Amino acid sequence: MKHLQGTCQPQWEPLARAFDALFERGDDLGASLALTVDGEFVADLWGGHRDEARTQPWERDTLTHVWSTTKTMTSLCALLLIDRGELDPDAPVARYWPEFAAQGKGEILVRHVLGHTSGVSGWAAPMTMGDLCDWERSTALLAAQPPWWAPGSASGYHALNYGHLVGELIRRITGLKTGAFLARELAGPLGADFHIGLPPELDARVARVVPPPPTPVDFSAIPPDSPTLKTLGNPAPDAAYSHREDWCRADIGAANGHGNARSVARLQSIVACEGRLAGRQWLKPETVARIFDVQARGIDLVLGVPLCMGLGYGLPEPATLPFIPEQRICFWGGWGGSLVLVDVPRRICLAYMMNRMAPGVVGGPNAAVLVQALYACCD
Repeated sequence: MKHLQGTCQPQWEPLARAFDALFERGDDLGASLALTVDGEFVADLWGGHRDEARTQPWERDTLTHVWSTTKTMTSLCALLLIDRGELDPDAPVARYWPEFAAQGKGEILVRHVLGHTSGVSGWAAPMTMGDLCDWERSTALLAAQPPWWAPGSASGYHALNYGHLVGELIRRITGLKTGAFLARELAGPLGADFHIGLPPELDARVARVVPPPPTPVDFSAIPPDSPTLKTLGNPAPDAAYSHREDWCRADIGAANGHGNARSVARLQSIVACEGRLAGRQWLKPETVARIFDVQARGIDLVLGVPLCMGLGYGLPEPATLPFIPEQRICFWGGWGGSLVLVDVPRRICLAYMMNRMAPGVVGGPNAAVLVQALYACCD
């Protein structure tokens, strides 16, 4: 391939060619792509550049900021606690986090948080991107506020606070924030180079994201009491803020993970292989099956598009993401276009991580091309 380095088995070469073509057309700046089958890498590819000036090549161990793909790692940590019997999806959040019961939230269940149906999709108090880095203040504010809609009645994407909500459950149970728990229990043992809270010694390997064009959304036209405005406008996401040290070092399990396609695919292959990977049973098959229990399906109250939400992951919804087949697949992606997709019947995990962000919040054109190429290989 003209623009790529790495390896790819012959069956999956059409996927590699589709990835290579993104660079040929100028649709990608720097990116990595990985595919596992039965937990083994059948494609591990990277190419392009780490910087807009194209002076620094993307290397095998280059990391980048993956935005909401981070949520799949936070969800995997929660599933591990569910599997161990330490976290009950059907229990009230307040069983583990008593302060969360304030303002009528005592009946909000753990699965409401994991399924984005809790009614607490953001902060009621004014917030900045920097405020999200203050764990104690951020979680205390969430505990003190009322829900914005009836919990369990609909999804409303927990865009920036998912990691604080799920992460506080993890912390109350284990004594560790999500990043430390992930490192100790999953990423470290599996040798996966993924970090929630980037260690300073890894800064030199990071390809900083290139912000997308300004959003065409006119926030002034959105009612001030709308979950959309209250979630996506407080704080208004600032892609350039991800370059700052306070953001990189913080534990923001919704949005500040750093990794590459290899590390994402390695970890999420646990789900693809129904819990068994590298000779170890990380999750029971029945725990993986709980991902596919639909928590909500319909118009998401924050994003305003149809979504199908499982336990900690998105499930196929052809009206919004037609390139994802309606099969036993779970996935999520990040602002700008990163994606991890897990096909359990085929025991496949596909991951795509890049540094130049595309417009839009849900999905991305490059990921769509790659998923279509993947399934062309499977036909």
